[in-house]
Amino acid sequence: MIFKSVQKGIDAMTTLSSEEGLNFIESIALAIVDCYRNGGKLLIAGNGGSLCDAMHFAEELTGYFRKDRKALPAIALADPGHITCVGNDAGFEQIFSRGVEALGEKGDLFIALTTSGNSQNLIRAVDAAKEKELKTVAFLGKSGGPLKGRCDHEWIVSGFEFSDRIQEAHMAAIHIIIEMVEHELFSPIRETETTGAL
Repeated sequence: MIFKSVQKGIDAMTTLSSEEGLNFIESIALAIVDCYRNGGKLLIAGNGGSLCDAMHFAEELTGYFRKDRKALPAIALADPGHITCVGNDAGFEQIFSRGVEALGEKGDLFIALTTSGNSQNLIRAVDAAKEKELKTVAFLGKSGGPLKGRCDHEWIVSGFEFSDRIQEAHMAAIHIIIEMVEHELFSPIRETETTGAL
């Protein structure tokens, strides 16, 4: 059983090196760099473990990752006061869209993390983000669910029955994306100057 689980974990990591995975990582890193260079910020959301991943994503940017550099603006829509207020007064489906309405501005980037693509609160948040002219990104799993095809950028980690393997791939991609963002924004000599790619 242990070996089988380890192999599944390796299989999940292998999705990163697929053409789709590599293209997604590069395109999101570039989108984040562009967002920051134009004075924007990231809004990131998810449910359960994916909300924990959203918080992790944000703190690596507002805090530190690998470089001693200036803080980068990123907000995980995870405030318990906001979530319980909106959930109680308007319904759980609106907790993230209300956050986008409050905090999102044209030029910002909204990132949805979901292993199924079925979460109505994230679907509504993407719709709210588009209304406010934010760029949108979806980290998806399984079939992609109803959220598939609704964002400017998406990546579907398919072929895994359980959310944990999908989340492991998502988090590995997030770390690589942040590494690329730091490299692009803060390295004295960037590879893009000679190769045209991150």
